[in-house]
Amino acid sequence: MYFIFALAVVAALAEGVGIVMILPLLASLGGPDAAFSESLDQNGLAIWLQELLDVVGIQYSTTSVLLIITAAILMKGMLAFAAHGLSALFRGRLLRELKGRLFQQYSRMRYSYYESRDSGHFINIINSQTSQALDAFHSLTKLGTHIVYTVIYLGFAFMIAWRFGLMALLLGVVMLFLFRWLNGYVRSLSRSRARENSHLANLLIQALHAFKYLVATSQMTPIQREIDTSIRRLTSHEIRTGIAGALTYNAREPLGMVFIALIVLVQLVLLQQPITPILVSILLFYRAFNALMHVQDNWQIALNNIGSVELFRDESLALAQQQEPDGSEVIAPLSQGIRLEAVCFSYDPRRGDTISDVSLDIAVRQTVAFVGQSGSGKSTLVDLITLMLKPQRGRILIDDMPSERIQLDSWRRQIGYVSQETVIFNDTIANNICLWTGSVETDPGLRERVRKAAEQAHIADVIESLPEGYQTLVGDRGMRLSGGQRQRLFIARELFRKPALLILDEATSALDSESEYAIQQSIDALRGQITVIIIAHRMSTIRNVDEIYVFDHGRLIETGTYQTLRDREDSRFRRLIAMQAL
Repeated sequence: MYFIFALAVVAALAEGVGIVMILPLLASLGGPDAAFSESLDQNGLAIWLQELLDVVGIQYSTTSVLLIITAAILMKGMLAFAAHGLSALFRGRLLRELKGRLFQQYSRMRYSYYESRDSGHFINIINSQTSQALDAFHSLTKLGTHIVYTVIYLGFAFMIAWRFGLMALLLGVVMLFLFRWLNGYVRSLSRSRARENSHLANLLIQALHAFKYLVATSQMTPIQREIDTSIRRLTSHEIRTGIAGALTYNAREPLGMVFIALIVLVQLVLLQQPITPILVSILLFYRAFNALMHVQDNWQIALNNIGSVELFRDESLALAQQQEPDGSEVIAPLSQGIRLEAVCFSYDPRRGDTISDVSLDIAVRQTVAFVGQSGSGKSTLVDLITLMLKPQRGRILIDDMPSERIQLDSWRRQIGYVSQETVIFNDTIANNICLWTGSVETDPGLRERVRKAAEQAHIADVIESLPEGYQTLVGDRGMRLSGGQRQRLFIARELFRKPALLILDEATSALDSESEYAIQQSIDALRGQITVIIIAHRMSTIRNVDEIYVFDHGRLIETGTYQTLRDREDSRFRRLIAMQAL
């Protein structure tokens, strides 16, 4: 920014010198006219310029003065181009840095913060508001440049005709004061527009995600009304902002001409000043007035984006407070097991504990199941084990290392996680399995690993029957695949990673009986090879696990093998089995 301002100073000085050189040019063209020469001789700046020409050895003539004026204006143009080019370069780099840094902060934010916001908020901030905030920054940079121009042009005008310059300055201040109310109005519109952008983005994301359901059940109309209302509010803000900008832009020339006419009348009629300096001062004043109006324009643009600046600032401050605390010790591949000691967790202390005083041990390469009715805390417990959530009381130990000391990436790289909600990317089947680790077309080893993972997830036959095989595009969220195929593709990805801990959160719930049986065989085949945690509602899927933990309202109430718990008369697990008529 400072370098750009320095270029702007030199550019304005060059143009100012070029304009001031009109004085000796007029003198050379005016000949021996006494009044003209007298007015010129009375001006110290003109005399100084003539002496400067003599010092540098340039013969005083019409041709030499014209060449100096041309050179000064060309220099101004080149310097202004350099300033604008550098500004564009710096703006692009800054935008890249800000968006990259913001996404990096999002990737490290607390899970609780993620849950407290909607998807539209995050997308709006990183995709739209960051760019608009940078537009405000860019406008402020241009504003500073035009302030430099204004000061230099007015400075030259003062040197040539100080009374004229003083009047011009006073009228410029009056003009800026008149626009003050408009600036406040634009600032208010900007804040409203930024909030409405977030709201509209959230509505659009929800409508598109639920598109199939809404269309199939003819329920698109209510959300369409909400979206139309939001669009109307947003466009209303845009229209009013545009009208305010049009007022500023189109008032420039009329105001300039009125001010110039008033000043010239006062100078000539009331003060009876010579015309020659006034003519050059008019040109300087007009340049200064244009620069001053650009100051107003850019200030108004900055205010138009002030809502984005404030939203970006608030989000950055919030993210700084919501960064996930990370440990410093890299944990080796799981070798002993996972232990929870009197763990308690609550999303909202006013509603009591979601997990209450849970203690359990999961040995390495053991397959365990978490069982209980919906809302019993099973998924929350898994989030605690993955260290997405931190317990308010108690301890979580991984291979006897307290969770707060563990470097999160070193632990999470060991985890495979298959949830009920499939995570499928709009890319090829191969990239969905290997997550862009490399190219299966050029790397035979990677291709074999992808194929083996697909076989383990019992989806290889389906993939190989497709015309493009592993290069088949699956569409947004895998919409070109069936629900069961999406789930098996999800499982294939996690098996490809060869995790030390595999978490299956209702992983087979979307599968048909045949596919569920095949996946169950794959899971059983992993028994004794890796540690597996299964969250299940269907008791038939956990017959062969090593240990079952039964939860109720966040408490661990039973533990044992499938047979032991099934045969116990007062067992909650037995009642769950009976409810499913197994």
